[in-house]
Amino acid sequence: MGHVIVVDLGFGDAGKGTVVDHLCRTGAPSVVVRFNGGAQAAHNVVAPDGRHHTFAQFGSGTFTPGVLTHLSRFMLVDPLALAAEADHLRAVGVPDALDRLTVDGDALLTTPYHRAANRARESARGAARHGSCGMGVGETASYALAHDDAPRAADCLSPARLRRRLAAVRDWYRTAFPGGEDVPGADACAEAFTAFAERVRIVGPGHLPALLRTGNAVFEGAQGVLLDEWHGFHPYTTWSTTTFANAETLLAEAGASAARLGVLRAYATRHGPGPFVTEDPALTADLPDPHNGTGRWQGAFRVGHLDAVALRYALEVAGGVDGLAVTHLDVAGARPDLRVCRSYEMDGGRVGRLETGPPDLDRQAALTRRLLAARPVYAPLGDPVETIEDALGAPVVLRSHGPTSTDKRADHFRTSIDLSVR
Repeated sequence: MGHVIVVDLGFGDAGKGTVVDHLCRTGAPSVVVRFNGGAQAAHNVVAPDGRHHTFAQFGSGTFTPGVLTHLSRFMLVDPLALAAEADHLRAVGVPDALDRLTVDGDALLTTPYHRAANRARESARGAARHGSCGMGVGETASYALAHDDAPRAADCLSPARLRRRLAAVRDWYRTAFPGGEDVPGADACAEAFTAFAERVRIVGPGHLPALLRTGNAVFEGAQGVLLDEWHGFHPYTTWSTTTFANAETLLAEAGASAARLGVLRAYATRHGPGPFVTEDPALTADLPDPHNGTGRWQGAFRVGHLDAVALRYALEVAGGVDGLAVTHLDVAGARPDLRVCRSYEMDGGRVGRLETGPPDLDRQAALTRRLLAARPVYAPLGDPVETIEDALGAPVVLRSHGPTSTDKRADHFRTSIDLSVR
C-alpha cells in the first residue's frame, strides 16, 4: 500500500476515521500517525460487529489488532482525555490501546488550565463565538507561542520541571481569567500527568523515522482544510495546520513520501458558525448525523449541498491530491434533491474560483466577509462520483456507502494509492 496521508477537504466530519479504519483493515499498515490537532478530534468508527468509538487522540485504526498509534510532535496531547478515551476503548473490547501508543516528547500538553481558558474566552465572545470545541487546543497553541516553557510530553518524565511548568500555566490562567471556572492545583495535575508518563512510552525524534522504515503508515489528519489556521475562513478556524504539510514534514525528515488521499462527503456539512454558502436548513432538518449533534461549545451541526467552489479552493491550498475518498454515498443515493454548487454569485458577479495566497489573516478575514454574502449557483448533483471527479479533476479511489469497512468499495486503482486490496 505504501504510506498514505488522509486529509479532510471540507470543514471536518467528512469521515476520515472510517476511511483510516478501512485502510488499516485492508492495507496492513503498522501504524497510524496523528499529525495535527488534539483531543477535540471526533473521528467516528463503527466496526463490522457494531462496536462504536469516537477516536480523538488514538489512531482510528485501533480496532485492528496490532496497529500502533504515534502522536507526533505536531499533536497537542491531553493526558486526561487520553486516559478517558483508553477507558472507553477498553469497554468496547480494545484493552491494549495504551500499550500500542507512543508520544513524541516534544508534543505540547493540553492541561485543565488551557481548557478552562478556552471556555472562558469563547463565552466572552457572546454572539460572536468562533465555534470552539472547548477542549483547550487553541489556548495550548497560543500559550506555547508566547511562553518558551510551555509544558511538553517529555516534561512528564521530570516531575519537578513538570510541576513548575504546570504552575506557570495555572497562574497565567488565573490572572487572565479571574472569573473563570475552578481548576485543580498544579500538584494534582502533575501527579496525573506523571502517571500518564508511567503508562505510555514517550519517545525521541528518531522513533518515527524508524517506524516508517519498518512498515507502512497511515497519517491521520484532524478537522478539515477549510478550517486551516492560515487558509481557512478567519476567524472561524482552528489553531492547527490541517493540510498535508505537517505529515509531509515528518515524512521528509525520514526520507520517505506518501500518497495524498482527500476525504469529502457527497454533500457538505459544517459544525459551528462561519461561512457555509451551500447551507440548506431543510437538509439540516432531514439529515441529522447520529454522531454529530449540537454542542455547547461547538454549536449546531449544519448540512448543505456539495460545494465544488470550496472544495476546489481546499485542493489548491493543500497542494492537490492523488485520489479522493467520497463518503455518505448511501445518503446521496436516497436523496435525488441533492445539488452541486459550481459557482457563487459574489461581489456583483459569478465566481467559480476563490483566490489563494501566502498566509495573510487580513486577506482571509476579508474573504470570510465576502463568503457570508455569497449565494450558490446550483446544478443537479447527478451521479455524485462522476460530478466530483469532473468538478475537482481528481479520481475517486474509494467509495463509502455506509459507516463500516464492509461498506467501502475501492475502484481499480488509477493512482499510486493501492486501495484495491479487497
